[in-house]
Amino acid sequence: MLIKDIISSSKTTFSFEFFPPKNPAAWEKLFLTIADLRTLKPSWVSVTYGAGGSTRENTHNIVVRIKKETALTVVSHLTCVESCRNDIMMILERYNDSGIRNILALRGDPPAGHMDWKASKDGFPHAVDLVNFIKKHFPHMSIGVAGFPEGHPATPNRLVEIEYLKAKVDAGADYIITQLFFDNRDFYDFRERCEIAGIHVPIIAGIMPIITRSGMVRMAELAAGARFPAPLLRAVQRANTDEQVEKVGIHWATEQVRDLLDNNARGIHFYTLNNAKATLKIYEALGAADSSQLA
Repeated sequence: MLIKDIISSSKTTFSFEFFPPKNPAAWEKLFLTIADLRTLKPSWVSVTYGAGGSTRENTHNIVVRIKKETALTVVSHLTCVESCRNDIMMILERYNDSGIRNILALRGDPPAGHMDWKASKDGFPHAVDLVNFIKKHFPHMSIGVAGFPEGHPATPNRLVEIEYLKAKVDAGADYIITQLFFDNRDFYDFRERCEIAGIHVPIIAGIMPIITRSGMVRMAELAAGARFPAPLLRAVQRANTDEQVEKVGIHWATEQVRDLLDNNARGIHFYTLNNAKATLKIYEALGAADSSQLA
């Protein structure tokens, strides 16, 4: 099923994101996680690409395996970095032949140590170029793109940032999934600015619970950054153990989700980090056995 059709037929969608494991043992752990989260009846799941397309083959294999072995609708991330048009055409043809019709089109992160990356003459400089390419050659596919409630680090001009986002939507993107954020006011402001700019596709809120202090540091080091509200920082600072940090993070994310649902968010996208525990705990805290009870 196409994501645009799932969204149009749902008041609220709930989706989970996974990333390709680095070793065979982690593959089986990932599919145990997927099995655990299937009980929550997600609207769809997605699989990421590594920086510079480094996990391209593993991403394809996981997406196809999910398609074959489960009843889940699956979205594959696809990035511009380190890919030429022939590469992208071959990938899309493989997905099409495998029955994969949903793509999240991203510029992507450059390989480590190559922050000044530039596309080749036969490549895709920006995500909008990738969206245009997919719509031209595979018009039957549904395309999502990324949004940045806290701002895109490569585009400090917030007016220009929204113009770039609108260009992706005008090129054919069906919906937007946001990067993680910890203050819902950032999401609501972003949603309103999109409306003012004439962007009317559904906007899905990206949520990633803090599980450990080290994980929090990694979030702060992400290319898109992360703004931690003072109350959240105080709560983490009060925690004396890793278990307490995890409880703080899950509680904060739960309250984010509750508030987003109360304010008519079109969807919640959980960045699971290939671990089911936090997402299961959020559903439990919200009193829901599965997504149908949250919608």
